[in-house]
Amino acid sequence: MTRNVYISLIIMCLTVYAIRSLPLLLLRKNITNRWLRSFLYYVPFVTLAVMTFPAIIGATNSMWSGAAALVVGLIAAWVNGDLFVVAISCCLTVFVTGLFL
Repeated sequence: MTRNVYISLIIMCLTVYAIRSLPLLLLRKNITNRWLRSFLYYVPFVTLAVMTFPAIIGATNSMWSGAAALVVGLIAAWVNGDLFVVAISCCLTVFVTGLFL
């Protein structure tokens, strides 16, 4: 059992190292392809959204209060774009909907 854990850790370390070092070794020139540059630009945003979205819905006692906070947060971000305003509006939405649900 312990041996499997160490093998898994070694494979994980090699995978993380390969993901970080291979682009440095293989891509020495600037990327000029417009589509690829656009794709690489949006990868961190998509990754953050994929990790955050389930937490938004499941972090509250009710799925509906999380969904309401998501909608209010999207609207607040679209209208104002200020992170503090978005966070406060989402927190207030969860609080108010939590009182009723």
